[in-house]
Amino acid sequence: MIDRDAVRDNAKYLRNVRPIDPDEIAEYIEGRPHPAVVKQTLREEAADLGLFERDDGTFVPVSDDPVPPAAWSPTRFPEAYSFALEDMLIERYGANWHVGDSGDRLRQRVRQLKEDYYRGNPVEYDEDAALGYAIYHLPDYYAAVGYVLSDLTERQLLSRSLRVLDVGAGTGGPALGLHDYLPDESVVDYHALEPSASADVLERLLGETRRNFRTTIHRETAEAFDPAGEYDVILFGNVLSELDDPAAVVRKYLDALADDGAFVALAPADRNTSIGLRDVEREVAPANGDVTVYSPTLRLWDGYAPADRGWSFDVKPDLDVPGFQRRLDDGRGDDEDEGTFVNVDVQYSYSILRTDGERRLDVRGNPSQFAKMAEMERHVTNRIDLLAVKLSHDLSEGSNQVFKIGDGSEETDHYAVRTHPTVLNADLADADYGDVLVFENILVLWNDDEEAYNLVADEETLVDRVA
Repeated sequence: MIDRDAVRDNAKYLRNVRPIDPDEIAEYIEGRPHPAVVKQTLREEAADLGLFERDDGTFVPVSDDPVPPAAWSPTRFPEAYSFALEDMLIERYGANWHVGDSGDRLRQRVRQLKEDYYRGNPVEYDEDAALGYAIYHLPDYYAAVGYVLSDLTERQLLSRSLRVLDVGAGTGGPALGLHDYLPDESVVDYHALEPSASADVLERLLGETRRNFRTTIHRETAEAFDPAGEYDVILFGNVLSELDDPAAVVRKYLDALADDGAFVALAPADRNTSIGLRDVEREVAPANGDVTVYSPTLRLWDGYAPADRGWSFDVKPDLDVPGFQRRLDDGRGDDEDEGTFVNVDVQYSYSILRTDGERRLDVRGNPSQFAKMAEMERHVTNRIDLLAVKLSHDLSEGSNQVFKIGDGSEETDHYAVRTHPTVLNADLADADYGDVLVFENILVLWNDDEEAYNLVADEETLVDRVA
């Protein structure tokens, strides 16, 4: 048994002097352990010590600079991960995995998974289901997580040395996106929690990650696992809808969040899972509590929390169709549309929670200047000034652009309708999802058909994005 404390002490001393060489440290440890044992110990302690392993086998301090904002806009699922997945498919089913009985079996698993998610049924993952899930969901989940992390890096709130817990890691889409989003010189102590057969796919794909992205897979349920220690990022990727009591589980894991850490939850954009995510967010982050919504659904009025239906999601550019999806889709039934087994739409709901009070934008409403959505009924047919978060892309099917908006006090849905585009109200269309907007002189109407407020941005309305 190596003296781990001695290795740590020597590493702490040498890190400020010169690159840490396992051969050198071995000389100072009682019993003269083999340098390979010292190297493995340093790898296991690297995240706590803030050490990066170089290609020559020595270790140097990780940069103190935070992760910079990345120009994250993937156009395709990376080939290395695609090849690894196809290798698994070939090993299990043969070179023609996408045709015959194996192709039919995989397509049936995908159909069943889609149906179960739509119906809110419990989802069971055997090996066929796990591979079908990977084929259908790896690309979009891979892309989504990087866009979400950008909310943190724009405020320089993500370190290059991270301890990450991925709860319900599935087949690895979010894990691979996290890996590729971070700079190469980052050090990540990544722990995945996945009890199903998906863990086998995850393990294979994590084999494609770089040396300093160190991985551990725990084959336990979220309810049973004990999240010992503290984590800088706790990720719940598309798993909340599969938990019996998601709010209770989230509270448990929030207790394991580092003081300056971020809890990140993602869900598909469909109505049930998206609203379900927002319901959990509202339960664990009430109007007055220790948990803060960092983004995207900012609470702009102190003491208020939203009570509308909460269906809100972001949309990013589609990915190229990967070969494994195209091959599976080519074997679809005659009664199925082309693209039934293709899923490259990047549409997702998300929530970032923190316990340190940080918010993406520290903007709050002033009652002497702005109306509250909680009091919108009294403003119907009047023009008002409003502070709100943009919570959708254009939802219209007609000539007028329609955008969901919220200020954190709303009790029913609010939509900004751009009936007369001008330069002065262009920010309504141009702003990104999650941006805060100031509306001046916007007309308030009630829409009986939708049971929602329509706020009309016309030629008299000014819309400005808050920096």
